[in-house]
Amino acid sequence: MTHPTEPFPFSTRLARLRVRLAEADADAVVVTELNNIRYVTGFAGSAGILVVSATACQLLIDGRYEEIVREGQRLGVIAPATVIRVKKYDATLLEVLAAGGWRRVVFEGDHTTVAQYSRWVAGVPHVELTPIYDWVESGRIIKDAAELTILRKAGRLLSAVAQSLGQWVAVGRTEREVAGDIDSAIRRAGFEKPAFDTIVATGLNSAYPHARPTDRTIAKGDLVLLDFGGVLEGYCVDLTRMAGAGRVAADGQALYLAVREAQDKAIAAVHPGCLTTEVDWAARQVLEQHQLGSAFVHGTGHGLGLDVHEAPRVGPGDPSEAIRLESGMVVTIEPGAYVVGLGGVRLEDDVLVTAEGQEVLTNAPLDLLIV
Repeated sequence: MTHPTEPFPFSTRLARLRVRLAEADADAVVVTELNNIRYVTGFAGSAGILVVSATACQLLIDGRYEEIVREGQRLGVIAPATVIRVKKYDATLLEVLAAGGWRRVVFEGDHTTVAQYSRWVAGVPHVELTPIYDWVESGRIIKDAAELTILRKAGRLLSAVAQSLGQWVAVGRTEREVAGDIDSAIRRAGFEKPAFDTIVATGLNSAYPHARPTDRTIAKGDLVLLDFGGVLEGYCVDLTRMAGAGRVAADGQALYLAVREAQDKAIAAVHPGCLTTEVDWAARQVLEQHQLGSAFVHGTGHGLGLDVHEAPRVGPGDPSEAIRLESGMVVTIEPGAYVVGLGGVRLEDDVLVTAEGQEVLTNAPLDLLIV
């Protein structure tokens, strides 16, 4: 474990939870979503439960992680929570809830199964258990200095991977082969792993937005859609670029140019105070003007952070339910157009909302890469 360039403000994140507790007239909150636990404490594991009250922060983990957590606490990369070793998570949680003497405890409703809830209710019948939603996620939407340091670095590293696409995309190679090369390059660049299953879609397959790589070989004239991402220190970045195998037909080139114009307009629309629906419309209206409105079948983007898809969603909908962008939010801008029988085009970059407008974190060339 090493110290981050910028220290994570764990005390600030805990303080926000405690403010929510006081506002909700609750005694403790149970956090079970693993990336929410990571955000609040710095602990990254495959299992764990966090219990926060006004006076205590208790991290329930099993024997696999006890020494890792203590070392992380010594280095300052994991919050100074009380470590409780468990054998069975639910049983230990019930012991903690019973010992707390609490009247009302809240838990993450989106991340708790009916079976878990039933066990908890039966185990501590004297405690009022109430679901809450987005308590941690609402803080994660604005990135702090430590997070932005990682995301900026990750954007540069992923852009460097994209600079090498011409080495792997070639006539006669299969989608699976190209995807494998990209995944290997992501790891060589310093990422922990790909952020999702890499998409390489060629020719007619590119008309399917989330096509999976197949054994189809790249043929002359194909459009090639390449969508890939990486995880650096837990944080995800995401990028999509387009290639053409030799001479691309005029209708394919027109599709590419329309999507590029849509992306330019959407990125330019990003600024504090702008609604997510307004950013989406900036891209969507361009494609409408090119008679491609029905070919744009997804939203313009999504938030990035510990999850590759998190708030805010940048898409169409009721403006009254849209999110107003704030400095510190990081979103993808990825309009696309997909025409069955022709192919599809998507261009994606990661964009930070700044006080002045926006900062594009990925800087790989956007031109159609001819191979």
